[in-house]
Amino acid sequence: MADARDIHGNAYKNGSATLLARVVGDDGTAVSPGDISSARYSVYLLDDQDPDARTPVAAHQDVAIGVGQVLFDTLQTDDLWTVDQVGYNFRHVLDVSANPAFAIAGRRYLVEFQLTPVSGQVILVRFRVNVI
Repeated sequence: MADARDIHGNAYKNGSATLLARVVGDDGTAVSPGDISSARYSVYLLDDQDPDARTPVAAHQDVAIGVGQVLFDTLQTDDLWTVDQVGYNFRHVLDVSANPAFAIAGRRYLVEFQLTPVSGQVILVRFRVNVI
């Protein structure tokens, strides 16, 4: 079993974030848009004093997004990806043009994606964002 890991990064207060990941299914192979029937995301403000507390951010809670907007058919190895030579298959640029997602500097946020596969268990992709 692979360990569950949040992806950590930084964002500017009231800024956006480009979120990248390599998402694999339970068989260990990279998922593609055809493997996923729906995708949703939520942004939460975290409480450093209570690991179970999270407050949804207005206009960024349980938002449906197109599967083709976040997943690629093949692994990408462009200049955005600096983790390894294998690449990423998940990319989402958080839209903050109408509603900020990261409004408080010095706090941490969780951006959580739920990818519902055509068959099998929901895949969670999570990013912990430190706001500066």
